[in-house]
Amino acid sequence: MEKENREHKDSVFVDLFYQDETAKKNLLSLYNALHDTEYEDENLVRKVKIDDVLYKNFKNDISFEVNGQVLVFGEHQSTVNMNMCLRCLMYVGRAYEQLVDRKARYRTTLVKIPTPEFYTFYNGKKEQPLERVLSLSDAFMNPAGENSVELKVKVININSDKAHELLGKCGILKEYSQFISMVRKYSDEESAIKKAIRECMEQGILSDYLKRKGSEVENMLIAEYSYEEDIQVKQEEAMQQGVQKGIRQGRQEGLILCGKIFQAVKKNPDFTNEQIALKLACSVEEVESIKKMFGI
Repeated sequence: MEKENREHKDSVFVDLFYQDETAKKNLLSLYNALHDTEYEDENLVRKVKIDDVLYKNFKNDISFEVNGQVLVFGEHQSTVNMNMCLRCLMYVGRAYEQLVDRKARYRTTLVKIPTPEFYTFYNGKKEQPLERVLSLSDAFMNPAGENSVELKVKVININSDKAHELLGKCGILKEYSQFISMVRKYSDEESAIKKAIRECMEQGILSDYLKRKGSEVENMLIAEYSYEEDIQVKQEEAMQQGVQKGIRQGRQEGLILCGKIFQAVKKNPDFTNEQIALKLACSVEEVESIKKMFGI
């Protein structure tokens, strides 16, 4: 097993599908569910270790190769990041650096490479569609031409109450979804994670995994939710700082525009910066500045 990168904290998702002793079995099960295959040989799975591209400080993504395909999985428990396509483009470039021999890149004959696929599993509280596709070309400043690159990320809502068909095909993903739902059930109570772990074990949800790694899972969840809270606090602080700066500069119109852009981006997550700017009769630079301020 690869040496753990201590600069990152792993999520339960990463541990279950990448680090744990059952990870290759779990990955193969999820791969089969996505592709309607029935592979059983865990040796088909080759893990690809990439750091510092999709997330900083907290690792919530995995990548691996199976049967001539390289897959990138990420999990979101907060709002889906609309820049996932750009991040995945950078990510898969790093992956190919590992998968393709350096000398082979300069051959005159065509070098075959694993086919890339990108998935984000949404497991957050906010309402999201059952399934959606993000496209890199949506971020292009100008219309895509014949020679432009395209990259698509399929976002699948795996909340247990949404009952996506993938959960019916992949038992381990279904149990993981049920586990997260149980954690949220007790979120307002003291020792919430301990209660959730105990009840899941009693109900046979990830029972073997939780028996082996209950305390580790508890620590990972504490770190995971602390990270999410930290991101939210930073966004709120950025908003407050922007408001205070606007007041000091006496730019009331700037504050109003700031609020309008923030609301427009939240209500229309699929809109490009250009579409938001056109809608509000402001500049693209102003939209980009506000989105950067709020981390969206």
